[in-house]
Amino acid sequence: MPVTGQRVVRRALGRRLTRLRVATGKSRREVAEAKLGISEPTLHRIETGKVPVTVANVRALCWLYGVDESVANALSDLALGTSQEEWWDTNPAIPDWFKLYVGLEASATAIRTYEGEVVPGELQTEPYARALYATRVGLSADDIDALVAARLARQELLAREAPPMLWVILDEGVLRRPVGGSEVMAKQLRLLHEAVCRPTIRIEIIPVSIGAHDGLTGAFTIADLPGQPGAAAYREGARQGQVVTGREEVTDLMTCWDTLRSEALSRSDSLSLLEEVAKSWT
Repeated sequence: MPVTGQRVVRRALGRRLTRLRVATGKSRREVAEAKLGISEPTLHRIETGKVPVTVANVRALCWLYGVDESVANALSDLALGTSQEEWWDTNPAIPDWFKLYVGLEASATAIRTYEGEVVPGELQTEPYARALYATRVGLSADDIDALVAARLARQELLAREAPPMLWVILDEGVLRRPVGGSEVMAKQLRLLHEAVCRPTIRIEIIPVSIGAHDGLTGAFTIADLPGQPGAAAYREGARQGQVVTGREEVTDLMTCWDTLRSEALSRSDSLSLLEEVAKSWT
């Protein structure tokens, strides 16, 4: 299955091809002079993620750079996703700043998420999502309906034939915050319990007894793309988030993730705590 999310995939593919070119010591002019049918301006647009990329161009560049067949195949799969328009690209309920993240999420082979305040969107029930949006000032009932529908549509990636691996670290407070009331929370925790029993989903909980920890600076997500672990990340803000692709920024978040993993309960102990808190909502 080709990956999706054209803007995300274009950027990821462009960065990978740039690194391969630089590793060979070739300039863009030298690549253009290799008679591959790729001009210097076109190569610039490819490497900066500005245009769709054909599989033929990717394979030609891989041949020139002398990369392994497995790498060429992975990059060819990325190329297939550079021209696909997806449902979120034209969805008015999804703000432009968030579309890049949705594409990243849909393109990922693995997603690692830390959340300290609310259940991640990938695992929210409809009532829980609706209760969250109801707190937003200025949203009409129609606005909320559209936003909830978009959030639920994002969850379809977990039902794919080959879903991404989803690894979530939650603060215990997320389970105890009464979003929408007891009935909503009871349903939400049942869904989390069902999710954690699936082989492609892992949920671990940081107990409140840990006290202060590195995750208190805010929620974040790290995404792996095909052949590119830690390809990009997303940082949550109060009203909007930001996709980050700089290697130093992503590495910092991966270090934070490893620290949070060391402070979280084991998978089995997290399940026990989840079951304990779920009983308090029924």
